[in-house]
Amino acid sequence: MHRTPPTMNLFGLLDHLLNFVAPALVVGLLVAALAPLLTKKARSHHTWLTQGAINALAGLLALLAGLLVFGRDGKMATYAAMVLVCASSQWFAAKAWRG
Repeated sequence: MHRTPPTMNLFGLLDHLLNFVAPALVVGLLVAALAPLLTKKARSHHTWLTQGAINALAGLLALLAGLLVFGRDGKMATYAAMVLVCASSQWFAAKAWRG
């Protein structure tokens, strides 16, 4: 007997996509919101929401790279890279290297 593979409907696809994007969105916004508490001198020229969106986009690119490298999502190395990329994005936008 031949079995057909299960199919995914639109809601299932949307669920998977939102669950893939959610970590980057949450980490990106949290880094942007908490950055002023951790860095007193270096300030970003962007609003926290704009910087959060930039961080989230950078984190999403890191998640996509992890998906391409490992062939699946949810690897801890990918999440660690996402956190480093989000923090680096915030550091770069705040020009924190200037002191």
